[in-house]
Amino acid sequence: MTPEKVALTTTSPAPKPRSNGKADNALAAELTRLLGPKKVLSNLSERLNYRYDAIQFGATPLAVVLPESTADVVTAVRAARAAGVPVVGRGAASGLSGGAAPTSPGLVISFTRMTRLDIFPERREARAQAGVVTLAVTEKAKPHGLIYPPDPASFRTSTIGGNLGENAGGPLCFKYGVSGDYVKGLEFVDADGGVHELTRDAYDLAGLLIGSEGTLGLITEATLRLTPPPKYTRTLMASFPEVGACAEAVSAAIAAGAVPGKLEFMDQACTNAVEDFLAIGLPREAGAVLLVDTDGDDLGTVEEERALVEAACLNAGGTVRRAATDSESAALWQARRSVSPALGRIRPQRMNEDIVVPRSALPEVVREIRALGDASGLPLVQFGHIGDGNLHPNILFDPRRESPEAVHDLAHQIALVAIRHGGVLSGEHGIGTMKRAFMRDAVDPVTLGALRDVKRALDPTGTLNPGKILPDEDGTHAHP
Repeated sequence: MTPEKVALTTTSPAPKPRSNGKADNALAAELTRLLGPKKVLSNLSERLNYRYDAIQFGATPLAVVLPESTADVVTAVRAARAAGVPVVGRGAASGLSGGAAPTSPGLVISFTRMTRLDIFPERREARAQAGVVTLAVTEKAKPHGLIYPPDPASFRTSTIGGNLGENAGGPLCFKYGVSGDYVKGLEFVDADGGVHELTRDAYDLAGLLIGSEGTLGLITEATLRLTPPPKYTRTLMASFPEVGACAEAVSAAIAAGAVPGKLEFMDQACTNAVEDFLAIGLPREAGAVLLVDTDGDDLGTVEEERALVEAACLNAGGTVRRAATDSESAALWQARRSVSPALGRIRPQRMNEDIVVPRSALPEVVREIRALGDASGLPLVQFGHIGDGNLHPNILFDPRRESPEAVHDLAHQIALVAIRHGGVLSGEHGIGTMKRAFMRDAVDPVTLGALRDVKRALDPTGTLNPGKILPDEDGTHAHP
């Protein structure tokens, strides 16, 4: 079945402003009456800033609420329900699938003022409101000898609510898991404005909310599990003549028993983009670069794991360089975390795929994607959390130079590669609008029906973040 086309950049006309720039709608006025002017943005110039995420523009909201408490969220949701308009939750807008970009004018609830964070070292827990920046959890836990392992590349700006909405991962995800693995419980506001406190037992409704991209409820707080950091860490960089050899080394190292703390790769185009940006001495001639941390509390085990990874890399035709100092290690990981700004220097826009495939299929998959990119003529780079099969092929484009339709078609071909090899569409960035059209390829009709039933059960009027994740039932109208 040919999927519906998804615009890569969409804009919707904003409501015509009055001469003072205020939104000409009853919703903004009612929210201002209920919450006060300091918690409501109604000027057009302000509202325009809340129509996008890191990859896509959407409709201009009728109003934006900046809640400071769960009670504020309840008030906003109930006002939107009474007005009959959709509600979109928003954190730092660092998402990469269009999840926070409104598909129609409505209410945006931005959680950036909900930043209360409490650490309970005796329980190894944190209680965080949705707007807490991810890195802040570890920074506040460190004096107690604890860390919060989930570390998406955007961890200096992304928020806990957004991370849970997408079930974000990061370089540590192979060994330590993704955001949802550290949630012990959460609070959310439903489509009617009801407040619920969930734990991870019985039906694990908390697990259902995690990764739902705000389509089933608005996460307002979470209880997070903390862990002690490993005592020892060793870093290496391996370079390979081509991406398939890098993938073969990863599969071989894991098969030999290595469980690295971090296992990340960048192809040549990605490496050169980062080197142009940072100039830290990455090997430009390499077809692929692999960055590895082995860690743990026993130094002997850490060294043994590094030796296993080194042997696998050498056997696959790679060359290995150990980081001699902590600063050298930090520079290598800065390179990996700088991929996004580096790619932005090549083209102003990108479509960021987020496929996950079995590790046994990695060599074939990365080679197939490389061939698709070469054949398309579009700039394409590959990087990602290769240890758990999570790949980020990025299609770079400028709408003035490259066809958005060609970008969409290449993204669809990449998605089909993942599905053909037993993979899935998303590991941590979500479906949003960008991959919504591919869901018919990835999920059978019976399962799609079950997912729609879940959506209807928790959001019967389709108020929460409509037009995301699930494809239209009739191919023309947004669900439900």
